Formats: sequence, structure tokens, C-alpha cells
Amino acid sequence: MSNSEIMLVGAFAGVIGTGCGGVFAYFLKKPKPRFFSGIMGLVAGLMLSVVMFDLLPHAFEVSGIFVGIMGVIVGALVISFMDEYIENTKFNRSFIKGGMLLGAAIALHNFPEGLAVGSGFMVSSSLGIDIALVIAIHDFPEGIAVAVPLSAGGVSPCKVLLYTFLTGLPTVFGTFIGILSGGISDTFIGLDLALAGGAMLYVTCGEIIPEARSIYKGKISVLGMILGVIGGIIITRYL
Repeated sequence: MSNSEIMLVGAFAGVIGTGCGGVFAYFLKKPKPRFFSGIMGLVAGLMLSVVMFDLLPHAFEVSGIFVGIMGVIVGALVISFMDEYIENTKFNRSFIKGGMLLGAAIALHNFPEGLAVGSGFMVSSSLGIDIALVIAIHDFPEGIAVAVPLSAGGVSPCKVLLYTFLTGLPTVFGTFIGILSGGISDTFIGLDLALAGGAMLYVTCGEIIPEARSIYKGKISVLGMILGVIGGIIITRYL
């Protein structure tokens, strides 16, 4: 695939993923906790499966185990520092400001996901497509999470959709950086994949899974996670 086509795939994964979540939230208005918890669990399982069985094995194969592990650690630490900064930001906990802050956090998380897409395509088209598909699915509930509090705060539907689309833009920038750095050497490709894998692991284990469990205390999130892992295995095996 050409670089422009890869950029379009990155745009689809991030912008369309979050945007579709915003559109869904517009019609759903207020998703039930049980439904949202199940979707979040499904997303967590998909991300864990693709990262562990596809993204990181390729990173270790391309750049070696030492560089790969260091990349995972650095990627997780960078995202953890970003989260710490956002959590310490003082703001009025209104629906609108809460939604905007959540949107900013999601936008920051989307950059390393784009990095994974761009770097994945530098390894193979199938890996890039696998990662892009999972990220698009992952961004769908994030779009809902941004749109619902904004809608509850009285923001117009057009602006809600605009904000949800904008949160996905960093995925495009990350894809571009992944293409550029991946073209330098195989080591950079593996390092990019490992950095993105560490960031995605942190987001999944530190945010998505706890959030899924806190939204609804039943077993739906766990069942969703199991289905997500199975779905991720199917995606990495047959796509």
C-alpha cells in the first residue's frame, strides 16, 4: 500500500471510529450501564489479544527482545505520565467540561495507536489492517464516552459530533510518524510497535478494564472480554 493509502486507513481507524461512537450516542442518548460495560469489556479483550498475539511478537521479531521490552516499558510510562497530568488538572466537574477533558485524554491515547498502525504497515499489510480494525472498534465506545456527557450538558448535536471526530485526529498524525520512523530501519519499526504496544497495554489494563468493571458490577464485562480475546485471535489468524 502507498503511504497515502496507509494514512487513509489510520484516519478510518481513529476519526471514523470515534465519530461513529458519537453518532451512536446521539441516537442512543444515554446507554445503559450494563450495555456500556459489555462493550468496554469486548474492546479490552480485542486490544489485549491483538497486542499480545500479533503486535508485540512482530516487535520482538523485528527489533529483538531487549529493544522490544524497553519499548513496551517506555510506551506504558509515557501514557501513565500523560494520565497523571490529566488527572491532576483542576476543572469544574460539569458534564461539558468532563466530556471535554475525557476527549483530550482519548486524543492523547490515539497518537500511539496511530503509531502502531503506521509501523504495522511497515512490517506487513495484514498486521497494519489487523491493528487498524481493532483500534476502530476500540475507538467506538470512546466516542460514546465523549459524546454522552457533552449531550447531557446541552452541547448541540453538530458540535458533539465535531468534537468526537476531532478526538480521533491524533491517530492520523501517529500513523504518519509511524510511516516515517518505520522507514529508517527495522529497529525503528520494532521500537515503534513496542512503544505503541506498551501504551495500548496501559490504556487497556489501567483504564478500560477498571472502567468496564466500575460501570456495572455484574459479569457482563468479563464475558465481553473473553469474547473480545476470541475475536482478536480470529482477526490475527484470518485477516
